[in-house]
Amino acid sequence: MLGEPRALPYGQHGGPSLDTGRLANVLRIVADRIGWGRAPGPGRGLGLACHFTFGGYAAHALEVAVAPAGDFRIERCICAVDVGRPINPLGLEAQMMGGTIDGLSTALNLEITIEGGRVQQSNFDTYPLLQSAQAPDVEVHIVPSTAEPSGAGEMGIPTLAPALCNAIFAACGVRLRRLPIRNQLAVALRDRA
Repeated sequence: MLGEPRALPYGQHGGPSLDTGRLANVLRIVADRIGWGRAPGPGRGLGLACHFTFGGYAAHALEVAVAPAGDFRIERCICAVDVGRPINPLGLEAQMMGGTIDGLSTALNLEITIEGGRVQQSNFDTYPLLQSAQAPDVEVHIVPSTAEPSGAGEMGIPTLAPALCNAIFAACGVRLRRLPIRNQLAVALRDRA
C-alpha cells in the first residue's frame, strides 16, 4: 500500500513531508521481529500498525492470546521508532516504553463519562490506569539515522491500540472498533456463541 519510497506533502504537525520509505521501514522492522506471516496457533493472533507524527515514524507489533471467555494476554509487544538521529537513545527507548504502556492503559480502560453535566470519574478507582503487573515487556528498536532529529514525545502511543485490536481480530475474529476495550471482547464472544 505504501508503494515506492517517496516524500508526500504533509501540512499538519510534523510536516512539511511524510517519507513513505521511513514509515514502511518501521513497519517492516516490527513485522520481522514479531515473525509476521507465521501462524501463531489457535486463539493467538498478530497485529501491526504504523504512524507518522511530529516528524517521526513509529510502529507496533503485538502477539496476543485470547481465551474463549474473552480474557486476553499480550505475549509480545514490539515497537520500532525512527525520529531521525537519536540524541539520547536510552531516553528515547524509555519514552517508547512509557508511551506504549500509556497507549495500552488508554486502550483497555480509560474513559471519561458525563452524567448530569458532571464527570463521573474522580480518582484511580474509577479511572483505572494499567498496573505494573499487567504491563507487557516492550521491545524497542530505534532506527539508526542521520536525518535531522524530530519529536519523540507521544510517538509510542498512537499505534498501540490499532495493533492490539488487529491482533485480537486475528486471534478470534472479533473486530473491536471502540475504546476502551474493557468488556467489549467478552460481550462480543458471548453474543457470537
